[in-house]
Amino acid sequence: MRILIVEDESKVARALKQGLEADFYDVDVAATGEDGFFRASSEQFDLIILDVMLPGRDGFEILTTLRKAGSQVPILVLTARDAVQDRVAGLDGGADDYLVKPFAFPELLARIRVLVRRSRPDVLRLRFSDLELDVVTRKATRAGQLLDLRTREFELLEYLMRHQEQLVSREMLARDVWKALHRGTPLDNVIDVHIARVRRKVDSEFPTKLIHTVRGVGFVLREGEP
Repeated sequence: MRILIVEDESKVARALKQGLEADFYDVDVAATGEDGFFRASSEQFDLIILDVMLPGRDGFEILTTLRKAGSQVPILVLTARDAVQDRVAGLDGGADDYLVKPFAFPELLARIRVLVRRSRPDVLRLRFSDLELDVVTRKATRAGQLLDLRTREFELLEYLMRHQEQLVSREMLARDVWKALHRGTPLDNVIDVHIARVRRKVDSEFPTKLIHTVRGVGFVLREGEP
């Protein structure tokens, strides 16, 4: 999930980026209205978090111009302007949500999940064979049976399901799930331990195995041997 933050206060932008990346979003930041408008117009994002008081174009101008151009990307206005007329202007101008600073970060995450669920319901409920995973409720089931997954195990299974029937290397898992800058033998061992735990919970009670090791290369989620 790719998010664009248009925010000129560097501390706020940095905190938002770090918090969202910790929740496994891919985040870009634009510090001016002009840069934000250019990137929103020329690149593909799943969500835009838009401040109002920006150097160059203000947030409301960006919002209305994007909507007039036909953009359907969900936009959450995040601003210190809390007057009723500002909220009305933002929502009437095409914002999908309006959140006032200061805010609780868990609330922001919840609002993001709602907006993404409305616009792209397919990315929040994953299925492969009789395995199902709900990204919002953080629940996984196989053949209707609830799987007791820890946080990292859930993230690992989600990654495999988003790359189903594709080879997933340890390097990919180190980079995208563990967010590690450097991969080495200790981290490879950690990855293998987690894969073993997920495989035990997903496959041990079922005749058809879904998680397979491709020796020396990585792992693949598929029915039957790879």
